[in-house]
Amino acid sequence: MMLLATDLDGTFLGGSMEDRLKLYQIIKENKNIKLVFVTGRGLESVIPLLNDPTIPRPHFIIADVGATICDGATLIPVDPIQHEIESNWPSVYELQEDFSDIPGLEYQRVPQQRRCSYFYDLRTDLAEVRAIAELRKCEVVTSLGKYLDILPKGVNKGSTLKKLVDHLGFPESKVLVAGDTLNDLSLFHAGFQGVAVGRSEIALLEATESLLNVYQAHRPGAGGILECMEEYSNFSNFVNNFTEESLPRQSSKDRQLVMVYHRLPYDRIMVEGKLQQISPKSPNGIIPSLLGLFEKGRPGIWIGEEVDLGDGNKDMRKKVDANKFPNLDVSAISLSQKDIDKFYRVFSKEAFWPTIFSFVDKAKFNHLDWEHYLKINKLFAQRIARDAEPEALVWIHEYNLWMVPSFLKMMRPDLKIGFFHHTAFPAADIFNTIPWRREIIGSLLMCDFISFHIPRYVENFIDVLRSHTPFRRIKTVNVSKQFLTYSMALGVEEMTKLISVEGRTIRLGAQPVGVNYELIENLITKDGIAQRIEKYRSEVASKDIKRIVSIERMDYVKGPLEKVLAFGEFLKEYPEFRGRVELIDVCTPPSKGMRIYDKIRDQVNQAVGEINGRYATLDWTPIQYFFQALPFEEVLIQYALADVAWITPLRDGLNLVSKEFVATQGILNQSGVLVLSEFAGASVELPYCVPTNPYDRRSMIESLHQALTMPEEEALLRIKRSLQQIKHYDVQYWGEDFVRELEKSNYTNQVNDQNK
Repeated sequence: MMLLATDLDGTFLGGSMEDRLKLYQIIKENKNIKLVFVTGRGLESVIPLLNDPTIPRPHFIIADVGATICDGATLIPVDPIQHEIESNWPSVYELQEDFSDIPGLEYQRVPQQRRCSYFYDLRTDLAEVRAIAELRKCEVVTSLGKYLDILPKGVNKGSTLKKLVDHLGFPESKVLVAGDTLNDLSLFHAGFQGVAVGRSEIALLEATESLLNVYQAHRPGAGGILECMEEYSNFSNFVNNFTEESLPRQSSKDRQLVMVYHRLPYDRIMVEGKLQQISPKSPNGIIPSLLGLFEKGRPGIWIGEEVDLGDGNKDMRKKVDANKFPNLDVSAISLSQKDIDKFYRVFSKEAFWPTIFSFVDKAKFNHLDWEHYLKINKLFAQRIARDAEPEALVWIHEYNLWMVPSFLKMMRPDLKIGFFHHTAFPAADIFNTIPWRREIIGSLLMCDFISFHIPRYVENFIDVLRSHTPFRRIKTVNVSKQFLTYSMALGVEEMTKLISVEGRTIRLGAQPVGVNYELIENLITKDGIAQRIEKYRSEVASKDIKRIVSIERMDYVKGPLEKVLAFGEFLKEYPEFRGRVELIDVCTPPSKGMRIYDKIRDQVNQAVGEINGRYATLDWTPIQYFFQALPFEEVLIQYALADVAWITPLRDGLNLVSKEFVATQGILNQSGVLVLSEFAGASVELPYCVPTNPYDRRSMIESLHQALTMPEEEALLRIKRSLQQIKHYDVQYWGEDFVRELEKSNYTNQVNDQNK
């Protein structure tokens, strides 16, 4: 039996990767170890750690330097401990006022409750600070010569932990505390056995040098905790009984990564009769993110298609950027424009696209087109087989390359294959309408790792498997740490993580694509764009009209007609909003030659004209409709000016527009409201949106009304909470997380998967 109460930064999260993984695995494998995070962070900034699968979930969390205590699984406060702390805490605003004139004292803009955290410097009179705190019945804790916390009197990490140990009835001799800074001193003064890990703050080492219950370790971070456990007989058996074989192997950064995507990481244009490579025009953050995986010199090759221009460079290896990505080559498969159109714009979009999004009545299955689809997929597999190094990692993207794994596995069984679906994945009764369903599923089962945006799509895939092949579920995981469960149409409680099919172990994952947060932040704070936002904002404010923004592709899947009709009904039912609200409806045209969207375009045009004709006045037009693609900077400006983002697809694999809107509003500290379809994958990631059912016009109208009448304070809080999720799970996280999971597939058949 053991209770490990540990600081996070510099302690539990510090040290070498090898030591961290070893400590984490010891805790995960042993049910007799209780883990308590004891940190100076606010609870909100601890929550992202709970979503990291490598880090064991704590049984309890003591945050805010001891002022917050909650259950690690539910995040519910531990009463009566929390109640006692709360009752002794004065108003944070009064405290901020008390300390507002102290030289060198700067308030920390971090999440915090029941404490006031500051930076301080040599100008700060600590005696004066302590005297003011005493008047408010508070105490002062400092660390590292720059951090200062004001806490309720008698509240610190050690006192709260002591109350928790007493509350649990846990033997004090079985408690081990760990820290590395002076604000961890109270943990050691509580009388528990403890360890000051290597590279601890000098002031902490000096303060604990004479304490018999404190071990001063040589190894930093997690290594120091392991060192101490080995030293104390009470805890040594946990380390001695651990075998190194149960540790995940470290991935080699020398292993080649093969990126297989129908798009290349550059565009080609003719300049003065010469063909030149330029960065993609699309603001899509996925390609820059994928390229980022190669920035540190990782060897790789990018395989995609390009139009054969007859320039003599067919199938030649190229560089994207020899300076930035020195070890990344591009191997382009040259196809005729006719082949590309037939493969992508005709068959993939007319057969698979409507089926994936459950519009089976629109699907057109042509067996001759299927043979052409197989031909193109085989070309991709042959190119991978030719160019991939031994035991390379292969990342294949999207449904138009579904059959690549089946060809590739026969050619190169040594390769580790990962597949990511950028779209939805339908339920079994929908997917099984595809005539070639068995071939597609058989191909996907040649992968080592298959990933989707959200857990619902993983479980849809599992249901499809039940129709086709016997398999065994090895591991399931609870998804509530990152995704909504029962409260949303696409929610599920558990997700299958590992399956075994005919002796092969296949990993499954839910990894929603994130936004390019850094790009958005850089663009909207750039002088030119920031000035334009302010200029337009003053113009909009003078009209006193609330703006509803909708930005989407012209696609029946996105529900553009249903949205326009619902807006017309809204104006009918709530006449008080006529002249006070406008819908900015931006529909990006489909790719050239995509005729399947002509009908929905005409229907939307007609509906917009009828509603504007019925309700418009000389100085007000209810719907401003744009059938054009806006530059990404213009899109961000529209997000910034919006009071409401009305994102209501009938189906959507994810929907990055909703995340981009939240990022823009959050970065600008604004209070726009996101109304999001329950059938967009992103809905299970964003619990603070206003959900709506796009199939129910009443739901569409009432959710819009809720958004337009929401108090600003509530709207601001929703944006702030959503921003935390979006900033953490950005597009860089997505790319790196996929590769981590694919790398794990290298040892899933050799080690006990309980470790993962």
